[in-house]
Amino acid sequence: MSKILFKKQLSKDVFLMRLEAPLIAEERLAGQFIILQIDNDYGERIPLTIADADKTEGSITIIFQVVGKTTHELSKFEVNDNIPTLVGPLGKPTHIKKYGTVVCVGGGIGIAPLHPIVQALKEAGNKIITIIGARTKDLIFWEDEMKAISDEFIVCTDDGSYGRKALVTEPLKEFCERNPKPELAIAIGPPIMMKFCAETTRPFGVSTQVSLNTIMVDGTGMCGGCRVNIGDEVKFVCVDGPEFDGHKVDFDNMMARLNSYKEIEQHKHKCYVDSMVEAKQNEYSKETK
Repeated sequence: MSKILFKKQLSKDVFLMRLEAPLIAEERLAGQFIILQIDNDYGERIPLTIADADKTEGSITIIFQVVGKTTHELSKFEVNDNIPTLVGPLGKPTHIKKYGTVVCVGGGIGIAPLHPIVQALKEAGNKIITIIGARTKDLIFWEDEMKAISDEFIVCTDDGSYGRKALVTEPLKEFCERNPKPELAIAIGPPIMMKFCAETTRPFGVSTQVSLNTIMVDGTGMCGGCRVNIGDEVKFVCVDGPEFDGHKVDFDNMMARLNSYKEIEQHKHKCYVDSMVEAKQNEYSKETK
């Protein structure tokens, strides 16, 4: 059981929570994640990256976007509420060393898992170029936090409402065209964004790491739900990842698997929202009688 110590809404559908988890805070490394469950009996298990940790406080920070029933329910939890099941740290940590110049790209909610990696790479003595992007200004978060640990920093929005009107691949290509080019690129965000980041760096021979967020159940490699094709091999994101060579990931297969339960997820979320609306209407009717 893990108590919620702090909660903040970063944008319309994005929330930050600091959770009491001293053992995880002590052990976690950049790139690792947790799996949580908010209902011990029938709840969905969802993987979330550890965006930050405080060993002194014994806490970890998670950032999540409301996209379905479970994340919607989680967003209703408040400070001092308890998360009944929290497991971690899981996955292989990011390989941190001094590469030279590293360009780090975060798209949407991918800004959160990028943060600890940028922190660790900066501490290792790398020059950090950070690009963060989202569809619109309202979805940009942690700008100051990312800027503070970056040597160069660019914000992009698809609609031009903030920063540079461009997809993140545009400045990424410009950095790859520099002489000397970056020694490493890291891209975290929606699968389609990571796919095109990898395709952008491929012609320049810039090694590219991506962090995959697939369907997971147990987080130990037993269920096989998170399997992905990496080159000629089948890997499991929960134990072999979550980071892989972006030039070897079969993104099309991964996205097809992610969409397998989309209709069911949407139906469950709609039923949950409808039940909330009905409950409010019933409460209002009682108050007005």
